[in-house]
Amino acid sequence: MYARLRNIKKEIMYAIVEIAGQQFKVEEGQKIYVHRLEAEIGSDVEFDKVLLIEDDDKITIGEPVIADFIVDGHVLNHQKGDKVIVFKKKRRKGYKVKNGHRQQFTQVEIISIAPKGTPKKAVKKVEPAKTAEVKTEAVIETAEETKKEKKPAAKKAATAKATTTEKKSAEKKPAATKKPAAKKPAKDKNE
Repeated sequence: MYARLRNIKKEIMYAIVEIAGQQFKVEEGQKIYVHRLEAEIGSDVEFDKVLLIEDDDKITIGEPVIADFIVDGHVLNHQKGDKVIVFKKKRRKGYKVKNGHRQQFTQVEIISIAPKGTPKKAVKKVEPAKTAEVKTEAVIETAEETKKEKKPAAKKAATAKATTTEKKSAEKKPAATKKPAAKKPAKDKNE
């Protein structure tokens, strides 16, 4: 069984690629998070700084890069990472500074690792933005319909409330107004 697992592991091709100044070990079909790229969501990107390729126990090392290989990717999403708190303090000086930071990331799916000029694999393009817009429009429409339905009931309740308060205020007797108390002359401290 262990021999089979080793054979399966050896069949997978991987590459070490430099993306946005960092090195990543990537395989086909893998999803990775890299520092924010300027590419649009749903677009394809190519990474040409391939530093190493391993294919069927054959390792190719670039000097510094492998010139004829490209790693193709597909941009899935842009998002923020977890918040990092940066706190600085100098003891006995009264100096404290607290800052927060959230790093911008891009999620990329690796489509293929292949030599330049080979045909690219087809990617299933899903546009999540359009589906979200349709859902929000439907929610807005239903919310407007419920507002229209609730307005007459709200008006009836408001008029009923106003008539009951008018009856209560009519039943109450007007309160007697109090006159302000007369001020007493201040006493001298010397007396």
